[in-house]
Parts: sequence; C-alpha cells; structure tokens
Amino acid sequence: MRLEGVHHITLITGNAPRNVDFYTRVLGLRLVKKTVNQDDPTVYHLFYADEQGSAGADITFFEYPGARRGRAGGGMVHTITWRVASEGALDFWELRLAGEEVSVIRESGRLRFEDPEGVGFELAVVRTEDESLVAKHPEIPEEHALQGFDGVRAYAVDPERSRALLEQALAFEPRGENEWEVRGDKRGGFYAYGAAPEGRGIPGAGTVHHVAWATTMDEHEAWRRRVAEAGMNPTPVIDRFYFKSIYFREPNGILFELATLGPGFATDEDPEHLGERLSLPPDFEHLRAQIEPALTPLPNPRG
Repeated sequence: MRLEGVHHITLITGNAPRNVDFYTRVLGLRLVKKTVNQDDPTVYHLFYADEQGSAGADITFFEYPGARRGRAGGGMVHTITWRVASEGALDFWELRLAGEEVSVIRESGRLRFEDPEGVGFELAVVRTEDESLVAKHPEIPEEHALQGFDGVRAYAVDPERSRALLEQALAFEPRGENEWEVRGDKRGGFYAYGAAPEGRGIPGAGTVHHVAWATTMDEHEAWRRRVAEAGMNPTPVIDRFYFKSIYFREPNGILFELATLGPGFATDEDPEHLGERLSLPPDFEHLRAQIEPALTPLPNPRG
C-alpha cells in the first residue's frame, strides 16, 4: 500500500472575505466548496483547489472570525510548497505578488512568500509526470498557474522519534536528511522536517491545523489498522461526506489525516457551480436556518 501524496492541507483564518480574495483573485485557485467545520458547524470550512476540486490541490480553511495570528513552532507545519512549470512561471508570480504588495524571496527554482496572515508558501519548479492540477483564471495564463502541492515542511523537536512510523507504517521513502517522498500510483509529494525554533508554537490565524494524505477507498481501513499497529491512536473512520477521514498525531506532534480519494465535491453540487452556495452535508441540512445567518457573508468569486 502507498499513500497518493498530499490530499489536502487545512489551516485557520480569522478573516474569510480577505481569505477568499487572496486565494481566488490573487493566487487564482477555485473556491470549490463553501461549507462548515463538521466538528463546529458555527464556522466556515472553505476549500480551494483546481478546476475539478482535486485532491492534491486542495487547500482549506476554518474561519474563526477575528482570530489572533498564530505562530508555527515544534509539532506544526510551517511551509507549503506548490508546483509551477518553469522559471517563467516564477517570473510571472514575482511580478504578480509584488503588484499585491506581497514580499517575495526569489531563489533558483523557488519563490517564497506569505499570505496576509503569515502562512509560509513556496513555489517550486518541479519536473514530474504527475497531472497538473490547474484552476482557470482570467489573469493567470494556464502555463503559469499553480499545479497542485509538492509537499510540506514541518518543525520537529526530534525527527528520529517519527522515523519508524513514517518509513515503516506509512511507507514514506527517505530522499535526504529528514525528508521523505510520499508516492502512490498516480501522485506523490514530499514531507520534510526542520529544526524547531525557540518558543512554543501558537495555534491561530495563519497556521496549519493538519495535513491530509490521500488513500484509496478500498485501502482506508487497512491504513487505520497499520497506524494503530504502529502504536498510534487513530480515530475511527469519520464520514466527512466528501471523503472519509482518519486522524492521529505523528510522534513529533503534527496532526495527520488519512483522507479518501472520493466521493468528491460534486457529490452535492453541479461541477460547473462548485462553491457558489453554502453546502451542508445531510446530517447538517436541518440546521441551515440557524447556521447560514450566523456565517460571514461571502461573495461568489466567479459571479
């Protein structure tokens, strides 16, 4: 069994309207699902991805209005890497982000920046046979668009503490010091550790809540058994309607999710109109009259 790279990455925002503007207008992603946190349906869960809402391109946010900015520390993901096609794409993004007054750091093959709440990103020129997961945007040529995730970097107090779980139970392949490749039949990516900074991490706006790795539907239960046999304490399989999930903390404290490839975001919406209305899974639909008025009003980015 092999995990199919990153499924999605979930973060926290304190300002949903600004979040929608940055990830759709500036970065060119598609808002593919506007729903609620199923563990706290009083707050949004916003999903941005490529045109089809594919796993591997899916960055998501819980909105806690007015949440104070957090800080990444030990046991937290601190940088998310997206793929782009070329140095020409980096040229495009360097100019586009500068036009939005976003500070960038350019290196050979890479461009680093932060979102308005301090989330760390890098764009990397990656040669791969993986499918390019691209969203349509009138201001962003397809050849320069973001192509899905390449991986994540996390802070670890003791990388050796996690090595057995990563390499044996999860079948991550070492590809350098404290870096691994996570590759299945169709897609892959990387997971890497850096030394944790001094001081504790502070969860809040602009921090990563968890990273999810992709599994097939058929192998999901087997992955749960494998994680439990490795001494972790995984949750039962939780039906999130758009996919099924298992959660556990790896030994350095980073929250992992194993999420299935499907059923997908078109389960309850026309693919042409993803993210245009508030979608509530069936278990929450009866609460719509209470939930919807309490949420921050948001525009339809493609209206």
